[in-house]
Amino acid sequence: VKFMKNSQTLQNLEKVLANSYVFQLKLQNYHWNVVGGNFKSLHELFAAQYEDVSAAIDEIAERMRALDSKVEGTFENFSKLSRVKSGDKNLDSKAMIQDLVAGHQILVEELRNSIKAAQEEGDEVSVDLFIGRATAHEKAIWMLKSSL
Repeated sequence: VKFMKNSQTLQNLEKVLANSYVFQLKLQNYHWNVVGGNFKSLHELFAAQYEDVSAAIDEIAERMRALDSKVEGTFENFSKLSRVKSGDKNLDSKAMIQDLVAGHQILVEELRNSIKAAQEEGDEVSVDLFIGRATAHEKAIWMLKSSL
């Protein structure tokens, strides 16, 4: 299936990529800086989540390339497009968890909107990618909330 450069699916892939990239950095930031009695479990949980998001970033970018679109892989572009904001290394572990839940929720919202648009454009491969990512983010929310 060939898409026009301005297709909604490509725009959504770009937004999901930007949000994912900024969010991966936030997860790594909190992985490095978390402290407290539950340090080990949160350090490992944050690592598992940033590794998942990191793999997804590559999958999303490669989907854009498969749709014959170049990827604007710059901090400037990701910052401009992302609704997820940078993390604060000084938060306590509870605030970090809450901030990460909010980030996952932003991605779930972006992905749900993206699913609908990709369905309307008949792009079942992107639909599948978006559903898979929404599933991963919803599971991550559950794991984080269970750590509070």
